[in-house]
Amino acid sequence: MLLTWLRVALIPLVVGVFYLPVGWLTAYEQGLAATMIFVVAAVTDWFDGYLARRWNQTSAFGAFLDPVADKLMVAGALLLLVQLGRVDAVIAFIIIGREIAISALREWMAQIGASKSVAVSSIGKIKTFAQMVAIPMLLYAYPLCESVDTLFWGQRLLDVAAVLTIWSMLYYLRKAWPMIKDRA
Repeated sequence: MLLTWLRVALIPLVVGVFYLPVGWLTAYEQGLAATMIFVVAAVTDWFDGYLARRWNQTSAFGAFLDPVADKLMVAGALLLLVQLGRVDAVIAFIIIGREIAISALREWMAQIGASKSVAVSSIGKIKTFAQMVAIPMLLYAYPLCESVDTLFWGQRLLDVAAVLTIWSMLYYLRKAWPMIKDRA
């Protein structure tokens, strides 16, 4: 739980770095700081899940808060990247809209006792991986080793994530369709 709360606390820091008074940090330092904070938050997400499984320490509140923290982290970063002109608003809308829709679907499925029908799929895991690599690249937005254009590759990875986002949403809706149809 502590790691999840830490992740929630790091979200405003990622965004806040770009709102510091002019002159406190260069644009390069802002990108580097935001990237490092985002990566720490992403690593705490992985580590939190690993420890919870390893020590068999899970709670209903933790199961609720962990995906909320993930979605806030991604949504906050995407909105910032849209404002910075590094991500197209349509891509951000697809990703954030899917997260809201699938969260609502999972909540509804849990209420009817069918939450296992919309458990995380491999498509969703690949989408998350693509997002979690793309977002730090886009926050940084400077070449690595003078040969890797992080802005270009971050945008391409986020495009892949957006396609996988739609694909995974259709997958989850197809899995849930029999229950939706029965209750409509």
